[in-house]
Amino acid sequence: MNISVDLTLSPLQDDYEQHVIDFIKALRDSEFKVLENPLSTQIFGEFDLLMPFLNQKIKDSFQNQDICVLTMKVVKTDRSNYEPHF
Repeated sequence: MNISVDLTLSPLQDDYEQHVIDFIKALRDSEFKVLENPLSTQIFGEFDLLMPFLNQKIKDSFQNQDICVLTMKVVKTDRSNYEPHF
């Protein structure tokens, strides 16, 4: 089953920017399709492959920060080719 995941990483510390950059670069270095915008990052793939990957990358990111919030939305479909129809 293909999924689309929308992620927003929000480190709650002064040096937040480098943590966000490192997280996005880790996602980019994967086999999955990654799309970015100013508010969040989307990643797309097969559920059984993508979720363990995300679990590890989120854990890695959290271990390098004192306090962090991660907002994640998961959609049960591949929305990577979405284009507005209006």
